[in-house]
Amino acid sequence: AQAVHRFVVALTRLVSVPIESWDERLSTVQAERVMIEGGARRQTRRALIDKVAAAVILQSYLDAHRRTP
Repeated sequence: AQAVHRFVVALTRLVSVPIESWDERLSTVQAERVMIEGGARRQTRRALIDKVAAAVILQSYLDAHRRTP
């Protein structure tokens, strides 16, 4: 966690866009659950787990930042 924080601080100094860190704990577990519920075979799950976990992380970020009218 400290290494990530140091990286974010260093990156913030280098770029002019806002940097936001996001908690990704349990994203792999959620991705696995989604694929099992979808009927994906074990080999397919192994091949896609990182991509699906990334989608889970992105979706959680978007859900948290959704603007409500």
